[in-house]
Parts: sequence; structure tokens; C-alpha cells
Amino acid sequence: MTTAFPPGRSLRSPKFAESAKVALGMPQLRSNLAHATGTIRGKRATVVGELDDWESLRDAAAAIKADVQHRMPELAVAFERKATEAGATVHWARDGAEANRIAARITREAGADEVVKVKSMATQEIELNEHFEAEGLKAWETDLAELIVQLAEDRPSHILVPAIHYNRTEIRDIFKGRMSDAPTGLTDEPAALAEAARLHLRRRFLSAKVAVSGANFAVAETGSLVVVESEGNGRMCLTMPRTLISVVGVEKLLPRFEDLEVFMQLLPRSSTGERMNPYTSIWTGATGGDGPEDVHIILLDNGRTDVLADEVGRQALSCIRCSACLNVCPVYERTGGHAYGHVYPGPIGAILAPQLEPGRHDDLPYASSLCGACYEVCPVKINIPEVLVHLRQQGPHHVGEKAAMGAAEAVMARPRLWRAALGAARFFSLPWRKRGSVRRLPWPASKWTVSRDMPVPPKETFRDWWKERER
Repeated sequence: MTTAFPPGRSLRSPKFAESAKVALGMPQLRSNLAHATGTIRGKRATVVGELDDWESLRDAAAAIKADVQHRMPELAVAFERKATEAGATVHWARDGAEANRIAARITREAGADEVVKVKSMATQEIELNEHFEAEGLKAWETDLAELIVQLAEDRPSHILVPAIHYNRTEIRDIFKGRMSDAPTGLTDEPAALAEAARLHLRRRFLSAKVAVSGANFAVAETGSLVVVESEGNGRMCLTMPRTLISVVGVEKLLPRFEDLEVFMQLLPRSSTGERMNPYTSIWTGATGGDGPEDVHIILLDNGRTDVLADEVGRQALSCIRCSACLNVCPVYERTGGHAYGHVYPGPIGAILAPQLEPGRHDDLPYASSLCGACYEVCPVKINIPEVLVHLRQQGPHHVGEKAAMGAAEAVMARPRLWRAALGAARFFSLPWRKRGSVRRLPWPASKWTVSRDMPVPPKETFRDWWKERER
């Protein structure tokens, strides 16, 4: 049974409610997601439980990120100065289109018509691969999961594990059908699949003149970039080609090199459930005879400064792309990432996408039960439920909803009227008392009960309970 959404590489999908219905009708997809997210949750819980100072680390990370947001222009200029002094060329891109043009121009100037890529959310956000294809260039994904998605002509479904919606049998079928040099008799054993991908990519690594990466962190104090990964493909991209292009969102800045000590404990535990990443690459500019000789860094805005202007919504810029919030979200686990219609899915996507693209994803803040699990696991303490509610208040509201909220405000502001309303609610709900909930209400309340039950008011209010016991 397939787990793929209808063909198409565009990230601009229908509204969440429509896409979610499609996902809910795909049992294999839901099974794959439940198994994968459950496994990652368990691993994370184990390694996080080993640290007595986990909450202190979260507090420190939140403070560092808040400092970055207050000093972002200053830190960006400091980073540019240090990176330039170290031999890198720094470019500023106001949006994705400008970043794509810069990357394509650098690739052509290097005499190349293809690049190898390190897994990068920023390049997915700006649709760099699609831009390259339109320009007659080719971008080869080298991360195993990204390679699977690229071969399948699909879209990523998870921040950390883009192919999380596929099981290993489906991956084998993709390799056999789309990988020209797939071994004869390829099985679905993980080791066999990994070896097939390794052999497939070896020629790309050895012949590539240009590589493209993102960065997990950009250190203003030194002009250094940091990439953490688990497979080693990134290390190949970051060291072998002569030209390296790194597309880095300005929110990835850290003030000091010593700040990495905090994030290097939080990120691997929150993302892959590991104590440390197998590969951590840090480079500063260009060094003759050691790695790429022509290093370019594209500092990307693409709506980030607009997000920064919102004192509540700016929390989303603290995200370190660990995906812990996705792995605990009951909505994501049932729908997968495609349903969100944006490169950033799950709880973090529900608050980041509407801010990066105002007017396009106003429905995503409603793709949440507001259970708060995302806030509890976030390593940088982004209060995602708070931002979700904040964005819901800003979005378009139906005239009936506005009228209902206005009436509720008027009643709740008057104690006697509020008590009378509670009494009336208890009286009219008597027929449903035994059942405990009302499943259908007339319009406009039917907008609520079409997808959820309305609890029956309790027999006794808290005030009545208190008065009874105060006698």
C-alpha cells in the first residue's frame, strides 16, 4: 500500500484540512509514522534522562537565542567581518529568489553544471533544487533520506528524517525502480540499502566541483559555520569540492564559540536520540590545501526580519531544527508532513510557516490540539502553544465566531449573568447528562461539534462546591 501523496515536487499544497483527510485515509502512512516517531521518542527520553542539568541547558539555550534576536543585525555584521577576514565571501539575500540566483551564478562561475548537497532545510525552503533545474543545473542530494525523496520525486515529510513516511520495503522498490545502478537482487535490509546508496553517490562525490550546504550554527565571534550529521555524506561535501556554497538563515547565528557547548548537548539528544552526532564539521573561511578553496556564505533573510518584529511570534526563530516537537505531536503522527503544505511541518511549521509567508498558511495554527507536548520537549523552550494562540488571534475570523466570542466576553464580564448562563446550560443539558457529552449542536455551534464533542456542564459549579464546604 502506497504512502506517497499525489505526484508533484511543489511545496505549495492544499489547505491543511483537505490534505489531512488524504493522510488519514492512508493506513500504511500512519503505521510508518507511528513506528518511526515512537522509536525516536524512546531514544530521546533515554539520553535526556541521563543529564541532571537538562532543564538548565534548556534555560541557557533559550537565553542565548533571545540574546541573538535582540542583537541580530549587530551579530550578522560581526559574522560577515570575521568570515571575510578568514577568506570567505559573504553574500546577503533578501529572499529565496535572490539566494537562488547567487548560488546559480557561483556554480556557473566555478565551471560546473551540477552540485552535491548536504541536507539543508534552508535550501528546501527557497526551493533551490527546483531553481537549479529550471536553470539547466542539477543538485544531487547526498543525505540518504533526502536521496530517497529525490529519487521518488516526492517531498520531505519530516525535518530530520525526510523519508519517515516510507518503510524499508518501499525504499527498496524506489531504489530498484529509480536508481540506475541499483544492485541486482537488492533486498530491503538496512545495510544493503545504505550500501547501494553509498556506491551510487561515490562517483558524485569524487567528481563534484561544487557543494551546497546549510548550517546548524553560525558563530559571530569567529565567522565559523557548523554542520552536524550522522552519515558522513556531509563531511564529503564539505571537504572534497573546490567550491562550497552555504545558505544560512540569519537566525542560525550564535554570539560566541563557547555557546556551542550548550547546543551540542541539546541538539543530538533532541533530534536523533544520540549523546553526540557522529560527524560535527566546523570550518572558518578558506584554507589553502585544506578543504574548499572558494567558500561562499549566503546569509538569508526571506521573511525572518519580519518575524523578528513580532514580540511573541519571534520565538519561532529560536528553532534549531531538531524536530523533537514533530515526534511528540499527535496531529503530526496521524497526518505526516505533507499535509502541512510547507517545508517546515509539525508544531514548529504551524508557527513558522504563517509568519514566513503571511496570508498563505493562516490555517496551520489550527492544526494543533494545544496539548503542550511540543513545549515540554523543545530544547530551546519555544512556547509553541502560546504562539499558536497568538497567531490564531491574528488570523481571519468568521463573523459568527466573532459574534460568539463577543457574546461570551459580555456574559463572562458580568458575574450574575455568568452564573445565570451556567445554570441555564446545566438545565438544557439534562438529556445528555448520562452520556457525558453533546455530539451535535445547532448552527453556529455545529462548527464545533462537527469534529469534537461538547462536554456536558457538571452538576455542581466550583463556587457551589466551595460554598457547601465553607458552611
